[in-house]
Amino acid sequence: MNESAGGSLAPRKDIASNELFQDAYRSRRCLVPVSGFFEWQDGIYKKQPYAVAVKDRSTFALAGIWEEWRHPAGIDIRSFAVGTCQSNEMISAVHNRMPVVLRPEDYKRLLSPDPDPRGMMRPFDAKAMTMWPIARRVSTARRIGPVALRRVDLSTRRAPQ
Repeated sequence: MNESAGGSLAPRKDIASNELFQDAYRSRRCLVPVSGFFEWQDGIYKKQPYAVAVKDRSTFALAGIWEEWRHPAGIDIRSFAVGTCQSNEMISAVHNRMPVVLRPEDYKRLLSPDPDPRGMMRPFDAKAMTMWPIARRVSTARRIGPVALRRVDLSTRRAPQ
């Protein structure tokens, strides 16, 4: 689970018109399979991470775009960005945007030649999702593992002295 899943984030309102994203949005869209993602809530003292998944914990896809470019060293690099949209009712409690979570029936359309599938770039149904607070250890890649996704009890957290 990763907010950007190894890529970067591309806001929906900009993705179709921004020079950085518009060509890829028109012709190089992709599915980014995930089991969930993280959202971070700004806190009084530190940011608090939350894990987000679909309720049945199945794998799902995020809307993505991809690029291939040549590094000055002569290496071809493939990169991607995940499309974002306004957050749904659940995620808005912690963040104002979220990745574009696709419904399975939208996968073909995202990958189709349709130059502007904007209608899919909308918040996913909050009733079909679940979100829980997790340990801040997810901010350090060397400390990530299954234990990082365990729910933490925020009521036991003490404010720093």
